[in-house]
Amino acid sequence: MFVDEVIVKLIAGKGGDGCTSFRREKFIAMGGPNGGNGGRGANIIFKTDKSLKTLIDLKMMKTIKGDKGVNGKGSDQNGANAKDVIIKVPEGTVVTNLKDNKIICDLIDGEFIVAHGGRGGRGNKSFATHDNPAPKMSELGEPGEELEVKCELKVLADVGLIGLPSVGKSTLLSQISNASPKIAAYHFTTLSPNLGVVKIYDDTFVMADLPGLIEGASKGAGLGHKFLKHAERCKVLVHVIDMAASEGNNPIDDYEIITKELEEYNKKLLDKPRVVVANKMDLDTFNENLNLFKEKYPDIKIYPISALCNNGIKELIIDLNNLVKESEVKEGNLSDKSFTLYKYEEKKPFTIHKENLVWVIEGEKIEKLFKMTRFNEDESVLRFSNILKKMGVEDELERLGAKRGDEVKILDYIFNFKD
Repeated sequence: MFVDEVIVKLIAGKGGDGCTSFRREKFIAMGGPNGGNGGRGANIIFKTDKSLKTLIDLKMMKTIKGDKGVNGKGSDQNGANAKDVIIKVPEGTVVTNLKDNKIICDLIDGEFIVAHGGRGGRGNKSFATHDNPAPKMSELGEPGEELEVKCELKVLADVGLIGLPSVGKSTLLSQISNASPKIAAYHFTTLSPNLGVVKIYDDTFVMADLPGLIEGASKGAGLGHKFLKHAERCKVLVHVIDMAASEGNNPIDDYEIITKELEEYNKKLLDKPRVVVANKMDLDTFNENLNLFKEKYPDIKIYPISALCNNGIKELIIDLNNLVKESEVKEGNLSDKSFTLYKYEEKKPFTIHKENLVWVIEGEKIEKLFKMTRFNEDESVLRFSNILKKMGVEDELERLGAKRGDEVKILDYIFNFKD
């Protein structure tokens, strides 16, 4: 089963908790803090695997969750990092964050950390200072990243065969490569892209037979709309046309239909090197239609062939090999959309609004700090309060009209405001 699009939820591992501990040994006074740090939570890593050709394995995973890091212990023992979760995907997998629809990574080769595990909480030894040599506080582990992503496979091929159904794309691929696609005398025989390796002299290139497009494919008609995205990966596009009009079609209309669908799906597809293959030269009506086509499009390079009889194919594959060599190789693990440039902005890292007489504070930094605070330790609570004050939370509450005793909410926790 060919699966090229999957949505999955990722929950990276939480960091291990830091430890509050003091060295206590007989005859050793003032032992001091010795609580260790927690280990990092498991990252979720996507890694390419050449043996995979579909996302079907990933489709079975609704949620992927990483393990928690090991908690720190006394005697300066830091917790171990959790083992990363490795998800194997086919080459050409694009991972997009559904929250903002931005590309996280474009995996042509190698691996990428899609969801980062939380850092381990610091033990009380890490908080020791000259002014406070024996802190009675430690941190809880940082939550791991949690996101919903869309994984989309775009087949990697040097040459892509495009065209209406039953024009001979699968027959051509079977004649010139090691592929064995299903071939039959009805439309939409090909239900998923077929890949084959074409050998010419000492060179090879990969050719893909993309399922037949029809008019309106770019807007979701037929099967082809699911596979137009695969054409984006190809360096060269080969437009196969039934030039003999064996099914009563008009070759010129066929060419214009597919060209229009490529343009409406992605105009950049028209910038790729494209050639026209005029198939079925073994039929009587071929030459007449070919002459009409050449009159209409005199500047287009046309290769007359018979895929069935294996005629005229050698010149085609020699020229395709040269076009592949000449085309620009655009490869890399990251799309340029993956990078975000962070700049300092005069903007508060939190928002405050009122819901049913309760002041609600929201903000990623504050919520993360809240989750990492031990509220059963007085020093931890004091640290949390001081950080909020330095961030300007108290001043903003007062500016908005909060009074002493008002209820303030962070996540699911409600406490009273003290000015």
